[in-house]
Formats: sequence, structure tokens, C-alpha cells
Amino acid sequence: MTDVTPLKPREPFARFRSVVLDCADPVRLAEFYAAILGGVPRVEDEDWVVLEAPGAPRIAFNREPDHQPPAWPREGGNAQQAHLDLDAGRTWAEVDAAHAKVLELGARPLDLADRETKDFLVYADPAGHPFCLCRIDHP
Repeated sequence: MTDVTPLKPREPFARFRSVVLDCADPVRLAEFYAAILGGVPRVEDEDWVVLEAPGAPRIAFNREPDHQPPAWPREGGNAQQAHLDLDAGRTWAEVDAAHAKVLELGARPLDLADRETKDFLVYADPAGHPFCLCRIDHP
């Protein structure tokens, strides 16, 4: 095992603003995530929709008419670059309930295998962005 040198605290010079997802239909994708996380999408203009969900970072949805979703699993130059991890509960029963709901909302399963070795399931949102429903045992 390698020794890890603690990083020094840094003074910020900017504040976190948003996670931004490019997509062809920002209203539809904002409504998808609002149905999962709560909150009400705010349409700022035809190309930009913002979701401020309770207890979550602000997510913005940017219209990109030629949006191409990343390939899953990773393939060549179109590999996944980022994804969202969503806490779906402490038990697999809670994750299974969330699984049924995201499928009803239009998510597509990408990787549902290996529950014995990992605590997450992988999906694509309606625009093709990967996201995970995670089973997290809270203290």
C-alpha cells in the first residue's frame, strides 16, 4: 500500500455553482431528475433549465442539439467522463424500490450485476448520461 500524503487546505477563490448536463431536451431531463430528487425545475430560457433539489447540489441542464451520450461500457473516444451517484437507501429493498421508479421515469439499465461485490447499480438517464443508485449504510 502506498503512503498518502495529506493535502494542504487551500483558500478558495471560487464557489461551487452547478453540475451541468448537456442534453437535447433540458426540460425533460430536469423533470426526470426532479422526479427522483425533488424540487421544481426553473426554465431560465429555452436552452437552460435549473434544478435546485433539497439537500443536493444545483443541477443545470444545457440544450445541446447534437448531444451524443457517452458509451457504456467505455468505448474509445466516447467514454464516460462523469456521472452522478444517488443515495437510494441503506438496504437492497430500498434500492430495488428506487430501481422500479427510475425505470418508470425512463432510465435505462446499464449494469445491474454483482450485488455481492458492489453497492451500486448503473443506469442511463433519458439523455444517456450514466448515473448510479447507491446502497449506502449511513452511520
